[in-house]
Order: sequence, then C-alpha cells, then structure tokens
Amino acid sequence: MNTSIASQVRYLQRPEGRISYTVEGSGPLVVAVPGMGDLRSTYRELTGPLLEAGYRVAVTDLRAHGESDTTFREFGDVATARDLIALIDELGGDAVVLGNSMGAAAAAWAAAERPDAIAGLVLYGPLLRDPAMSRFAVASIHGMYRVLFTGPWGPAFWAGYYRSINKGRTAPWLREHTADLKRNMKEPGRLRSFRHLTLQLTHSVVEPRLPEVKAPILAFVGALDPDYKDPAAEADWIESLGAEVVRVPESGHYPQAQRPDVIVPATLRFLAERRGSGWGAARA
Repeated sequence: MNTSIASQVRYLQRPEGRISYTVEGSGPLVVAVPGMGDLRSTYRELTGPLLEAGYRVAVTDLRAHGESDTTFREFGDVATARDLIALIDELGGDAVVLGNSMGAAAAAWAAAERPDAIAGLVLYGPLLRDPAMSRFAVASIHGMYRVLFTGPWGPAFWAGYYRSINKGRTAPWLREHTADLKRNMKEPGRLRSFRHLTLQLTHSVVEPRLPEVKAPILAFVGALDPDYKDPAAEADWIESLGAEVVRVPESGHYPQAQRPDVIVPATLRFLAERRGSGWGAARA
C-alpha cells in the first residue's frame, strides 16, 4: 500500500526489521512521527508548508504500520524513540521532531535520551503520561484489546474509533484516511502487531524523563480531545513542564489534521525561532 506523501519510500534497517519513511527538501531537518494506529499521511497538511519554508522533511511510520515491516516484537514509546534517534542519525541531525499522540511521547523520551540530536519538539495531542487507573481497569482494557484486535473485525473497529476521536472539525480527507487505515491494517501481520503494541504500550516510561528534556517544546492540545479525562487540566500540566501550549478549539486528538489553520502557522513560527537560534545553521 502506498501511503507516501510525495516522495519515494525509504527504509531504515533496525534490529528486528525495517522502518519506512520518506524524506524530501533541503535545509534544517524536521522529522514527523505519527501516533498509534496511524499513517505518515496524517501530516499531509504540514508537509507542503514545511517544504516551502525551506526545511528537509522526513515522515516516518511506526513499527508494523504503513510500509514498515511486521517482523517487530518490541513496541511502545521507548522502541519508537530509539527508531527516531536512529533515523535522525541516519539523516544527519539535529532535528526538530513533530509527534502526535504516542509519537509525541516517543519524541519526548528521545529528547531526554539524546539532547544533542533534538533541537525542539512540536507535539500534537501528546500523551506524555498514563491516565490514573486501577490494576483491574488496566487488566480489563487489555482483555478488551485481545478481543477487539484478534478477529477480522479489528481493522473496522479501529477505523471507527479513529473517526470518533476526531471530535470537532474534521479534515475533508478523513473518510479517505480512515479507509487507508483499515486497508493497511488488513495486510498480513499488521493487526497482530497492532495488538502487541496496544498490550505493550505504557507512557509510564516517559513521564519520569520529562524533567530531563532541555529542548524547547510547543504542544497543541485539542479542547475536545477525548483521550484526556480533562483536556484543560492536561494542557495546564503540560504547560507546567515548561512547554508552550496552544489550546486548540474545535479539535479532538488530531489537531495537525483537524485545525491546520491553527497548527501550520504556529508550527512554522516555532521552527523559525529555532532556526533563528542557530538550529540547522551548518546545513542550511
């Protein structure tokens, strides 16, 4: 399945398989990573403006997503962060990293692990900590995942859930995108790998490392994001970490797709500030 935005798909070799990505343009490096169950094309509203502004733009798939291999056994924030660091090293960083959902968590972990590689973070609907819940609730959720993502109904269920958390305004291409998600997850090995991801994923590995992140952070929190118990409170907490937070009205979990009118100019402004501070000067 071709989920590339406008460039030939490349592959990054990792110990358990290959990660698919595209890269185009020239200038300081920007690397974008999607969230769980998503594809590179979630960044279609940003890619063109970033290229026009003079950035080299790489957009990566997660393990077993898009055109990445399905041979991986390890999933989650740390595995994704290590893939991200390896990609930046391959392309020649340092980079500003864009991350959505669990991709944002992985980007934060990577920034704590390799501050030399990451010049800034732009986070969309970031999940930087686990919600408070009992062990029984966690076990119940995992049991539900085993049922939902084992049978042939799994891809359709995920596509429907994905649509549901696009609360507020929706991208004109949302129907097309969710159809792509469904088709991709029907490919051999992908639903199995997605189930493994849902069972392994925890953001508890990221939260304690947040004080180590020295890179500037711009975070977008959708006012209607159902992945937060209280979006306003989550925005306040992220702000308390030292991040600049933009509270995005009429947006759910995917502000980069739902509100490009807000996200694109703010992201470009943040990147210009980083550039003005010397990021990418040696490669401009």
